[in-house]
This record gives sequence, structure tokens and C-alpha cells, in this order.
Amino acid sequence: MEITGVSMAARARILTDPAEAEKAIGLLMARYPEQKATGLAVPKPSEVRLIALTPTVISLLDYSKGFGHTDLVAC
Repeated sequence: MEITGVSMAARARILTDPAEAEKAIGLLMARYPEQKATGLAVPKPSEVRLIALTPTVISLLDYSKGFGHTDLVAC
């Protein structure tokens, strides 16, 4: 009865705007600063495929509130 989890349904789109892709890479590098310590170059937007997700429904699973208890959050 200690099971907890989260799942999400979302709409996906490929980032094609170079400025938006550059911003996404910058945010990712800021989130994981240890990546710079590896010595690997930060990828350029033209070298990677970036996908933006826009949540539509989030499901929060919490068995401590009862077997199979799920709270749905509409976005």
C-alpha cells in the first residue's frame, strides 16, 4: 500500500525554431551542470532532435489513500 506514481498524457511537437531549441538546450544544461564536467561539447540544435511536451492530463497514483487511488489533474 506504499505505491505512489505519476503518469502524464501530453501533446508532442518537434522544436523547429532554432532560438527555441537553443533555449531548451540551455535549460537542460542548467538543470544538469555535471554534464559540462564530462568534457563533452554541448550539442547544437542542428545536431539533436528536441521534442516539447504539453501535458493534457496528469495522473497521481497513491495507494496510501486506498487500493488503486488515482487523482487526475486536467491541464
